[in-house]
Amino acid sequence: MFGITYSIQPNICIMTLMADKKKQKRWKTALTIVTLVALAGTAYALRSQIYETVANLGKVNTWAVFLILPLQFLNYIGQAKLYQGLFRLLGNRFRTKSMFGLSLELNFINNVFPSGGVSGFSYISLRMKNEGISTGKAALVQMMRFILVFMSFQVLLFSGLWMLAIVGSASKLAVLVAASLSTFLLAGTFMVAYLIGSKRRINDFFTFITKLLNRLIQVVRPKHPETINVGKARNTFTELHENYLELKSKYKQLKKPLLYALLANVTEIAAIYVVYIAFGYYINPGAVIIAYAVANFAGLVSVLPGGIGIYEILMTGVLAAGGVPPAVSLPVTVMYRIVSMGVQLPPGYFLYHRALHAEPATQEAIEDMKEKEHF
Repeated sequence: MFGITYSIQPNICIMTLMADKKKQKRWKTALTIVTLVALAGTAYALRSQIYETVANLGKVNTWAVFLILPLQFLNYIGQAKLYQGLFRLLGNRFRTKSMFGLSLELNFINNVFPSGGVSGFSYISLRMKNEGISTGKAALVQMMRFILVFMSFQVLLFSGLWMLAIVGSASKLAVLVAASLSTFLLAGTFMVAYLIGSKRRINDFFTFITKLLNRLIQVVRPKHPETINVGKARNTFTELHENYLELKSKYKQLKKPLLYALLANVTEIAAIYVVYIAFGYYINPGAVIIAYAVANFAGLVSVLPGGIGIYEILMTGVLAAGGVPPAVSLPVTVMYRIVSMGVQLPPGYFLYHRALHAEPATQEAIEDMKEKEHF
């Protein structure tokens, strides 16, 4: 009797885990197909820019363009160290190499699936589960990453405005843009801190958002009134609040992550500027800084991958207001975008695909159980 029970119970566990594994495999295959379609869509949307970039290769200093490679490497080092520092403050230690790969994966996700950065929040929560990181903690780290990047960029915004003012090209539009972005960043940062600083506020606000999303999803799935489990979501928000309080108590230790966020921003601006050098133009860096800020913030709400179209138009328009002719800025912007995506997206996809199809830790547990129970 006892022997039968002893044999059946582990078998039931294994069968359940194997069924879950099959479901996971189907889900991963479907997600891979969707990703490949999105990637193909990105390439198709960029086809004219790719052609224009190839056509302009003969007009540029190729060696100067290659400077993008070390700058992009430093950019991802900055991002990796930023993630590493934030996780460390919450009690988790990761190698720089691991966070470097995570940064590439997140960049790939946010470029291929345009969602204003929401895709990145979803992905980092799923991705870090295998590392023992809860959804609330992963979401907080991603949120703090955005906040620190935005805060550090304000330093660059004022620096850019100052550079334009020195040579007398700080137009009223440039001043208005810089002031508006700074105000928006400060207000957004304080609003987020206000919401997650109170357990009641964060639960009330995000529970409302969760219920609203469920109602919208129910239009497509009438038989599923609660696609997103409100109870589980509320637990995640509570955990997010608790992790925020822990991080807030260590605010003095955020100096180093903030510096790494600044490094990421500076190297990104420098990567754009070296393309101007490659074309033989030495323009005011202040114009590039402000144009980059406007294009990136507007790109967050674009329905096209990577903000294609909106990014280029706004970069060209703001640079024109800063005294850079469109005939100069447009080919530079296009080449920077294509070269930058060509450098970042392939390794990002490789790492994303590898992480997506990695064997779950539960499989190892099954094998251990088999050996121990002599199955």
